[in-house]
Amino acid sequence: MTALRALVGSSKAVYASIILITIMSAVFAASVDGYINFILALAAMNILVGIGLNILLGLSGQVSFGHVGFFAIGAYASGVLTLNGFGFWPAFLAAGLISAAVGFLLALPALRVSGPYLAMMTIAFAFIIEHGAIEWHLLTGGSNGLMGFPSPMFFGHTMDEADIALMSIILAGVGLLFYQRLATGNWGRAMRAVRDSEIAAQSIGLNPLIMKTMSFVLSALLTGLAGAIYAPLNMFISPSSFPFFQSILFILAVVIGGAGTLWGPVVGALVVVLLPEFLSDFAEYRLLLFGALLLGVLWAAPRGIVGTLFYWLRLDEPQKAAVRDFDLGSYLGAKLLDTLPLVVDAIGISFGGVQAAKDVSFTAYPGKITSVIGPNGAGKTTVLNIIGGFYKPDEGSVQLGEKISGIAAHEIARSGVSRTYQTTQLFEHMSLRENILVALRQGQLGWLLSHCSADDIAVADDLLGFVGYSGNVNMLAGNLPHVDKRLVEIARALATKPKILLLDEPAAGLMSEDKVRLADLLKVIAGAGIAVILVEHDMSLVMDISDHVVVLDAGAPLMQGTSLDVQENPLVLQAYLGATAFKGRPRNGTLADRQSTTLTAHKLTAGYGAAPVLDDVHIDVYPGETVAVLGANGAGKSTMLRAMCGLHRPITGSVVLSDQETSDKSTHQIVASGMMLVPEGRQVFPDMTLRDNIMLGTWTRKDQVTEDEFDALLSRFPRLRERLSSNAGVLSGGEQQMLAIARGLIAKPKILLLDEPSLGLSPAMIGELFDVLADLRDEGVTILIVDQMANLALTVADRGYVLENGCIIHQGLAANLKDDPAIKAAYLGKSA
Repeated sequence: MTALRALVGSSKAVYASIILITIMSAVFAASVDGYINFILALAAMNILVGIGLNILLGLSGQVSFGHVGFFAIGAYASGVLTLNGFGFWPAFLAAGLISAAVGFLLALPALRVSGPYLAMMTIAFAFIIEHGAIEWHLLTGGSNGLMGFPSPMFFGHTMDEADIALMSIILAGVGLLFYQRLATGNWGRAMRAVRDSEIAAQSIGLNPLIMKTMSFVLSALLTGLAGAIYAPLNMFISPSSFPFFQSILFILAVVIGGAGTLWGPVVGALVVVLLPEFLSDFAEYRLLLFGALLLGVLWAAPRGIVGTLFYWLRLDEPQKAAVRDFDLGSYLGAKLLDTLPLVVDAIGISFGGVQAAKDVSFTAYPGKITSVIGPNGAGKTTVLNIIGGFYKPDEGSVQLGEKISGIAAHEIARSGVSRTYQTTQLFEHMSLRENILVALRQGQLGWLLSHCSADDIAVADDLLGFVGYSGNVNMLAGNLPHVDKRLVEIARALATKPKILLLDEPAAGLMSEDKVRLADLLKVIAGAGIAVILVEHDMSLVMDISDHVVVLDAGAPLMQGTSLDVQENPLVLQAYLGATAFKGRPRNGTLADRQSTTLTAHKLTAGYGAAPVLDDVHIDVYPGETVAVLGANGAGKSTMLRAMCGLHRPITGSVVLSDQETSDKSTHQIVASGMMLVPEGRQVFPDMTLRDNIMLGTWTRKDQVTEDEFDALLSRFPRLRERLSSNAGVLSGGEQQMLAIARGLIAKPKILLLDEPSLGLSPAMIGELFDVLADLRDEGVTILIVDQMANLALTVADRGYVLENGCIIHQGLAANLKDDPAIKAAYLGKSA
């Protein structure tokens, strides 16, 4: 185990093991001759190419299927130069530099795309090189190729095949040393950070384009050097020497061995080169067996051989964060309380004609907590994205001493603005300590092979301890529970020594005691002189810690002032509860006697990770009844609907639909049983016609939809009838909401679940939509509606439940809930 830990660890023992294995391989190469030397040289060249691809794929997460092109460039550069009188070593270096230069030119356009588009560009590059070699007769010899290369000379000694094998092994060893130094250094961490989350990488000062371009250049350099050796080894090269299939084998070697691991390319190259040789006796079945074995390896070890071994043995040493006195103010250095405030001056931005923010202005002072609040769709996160540089405002400006709006996000981060995200954006395949270490550099990485100091490591551990994390600092960030992810993300943001800290819903998903600790932490951070800008839906937290509160509604500023000013302002209450001219209409007739429920959620507890979002929720919905569940954003309303319909499995509790337990059913089975969800955001199929969208709702029906039934459905939604043959993507938000409800109704559900149906709709469209809901209620359709706009939902509901922090805190008849102070408290927190 100790030896294995040395092979995969990050200590000096790794470098010693590389040197030892290289020496042993060289001794073995010196003891054999003939064809075995050729195979050893070929394996070493594949290792060198694999190391290059491991930088590209394993560190930066980019896929190239065109590396045989760089291999060919290196071989032709070496061959042409040596045939024209140059020595092998100058030709060898020139081949690497030429490949690196071509890699740089290819990276500039290629790395602006991703996924299949990047793969297609690299494939096209490989074919261009192949056909260029065929057509450029004067330089490459065309299809006839080049041959008769002079043997390399080394201090007057003519190198034979055995010497070339020895040289290849030594170069592979040097390549491994280079990779280990790079991967564990500042640049390697930065590349892995960009791989895991480009957005978060920019917020700590990293430029993703530079990281990915550098990885592409280094990968092309090493591949070109390997190609330069191939020419004198094979003594003949032609376009057929570099088929596209070879690129696949290069990638396969890295994947089989384990992308992102030190020894992955070594194991993968040995498998790809040696396995066909061992199967040579099977003649025509060789390729078939080779493919079957490779598929078996990939199926059994999806992380690669070395990656899977590392995962099974868990070779990282657990290490807890040091518990020491840490003064954040001393770490930040400058007297931040004396720095200039952040000034947001009349910023505005539109997306596709929709005004997401307009005339938003406020000032965030050092040492103060400025909160930006508002109902769903108010533009809060949009404002943070403009401040952080992810959006460029159409109007207005953001100033931090000087104008910073409109410049790149990574440059804004370097100027002193750091942030966290609504959904945590940690670098999940890096350890917690590495997450902090990469942020400490603030985008300034030093020379290519530079490393962090012992002081940097101590500071990283101190920051983790400062925010309240006391676990294993070597744990992968992706394995953390939700609460700790929030803390580590704040620690990473503080590592950049920010003047401005942007926090986007840091309390989301936290339990009450965790929120108390978070509130204390934010006060300490502000006390150190940082200007904290907080977007949060937990109004109790906001009102408790905020020095200044800015209220947005529909992208525009509604008011700003102290917490008490906000709580007492009737305009704010209307914005949260839904000020609308739509009055609704009372139910026609009375409900039948309640014999049994259509839907019951009994002691429902659900959450994400360690923190429950719902806690012991009990809701009953009777046949023909319309029930509203009210609560501020983040109260757990959508999680409740997802748990009911099987999209998110509850931790405890049960959901009963028409006297049938649904906990053992999958989502599609629950839908077939009669529960239909109209999700938040409509979720229509934009490239399908309205008719096809609606008919998808009949998937679980056993009978056929008649024309009369379809016509009756459209009579509820005359806007849809006019555009049945149009694609759903061209509809307005309100029309898409109507389409989603029509799709749900045609399934003839026992109960229809509506998640935020009013979100993003105009007042006129809201009135039209809720008239339809009132008609459905009067006709006996059972509805459970979740909407942040409480007053709006109560216009059509019979009863209501008030949800706060995942718990039912109040319930009653809709008429009684409209002016109930419990609703105000749930949305705006308790009065100070």
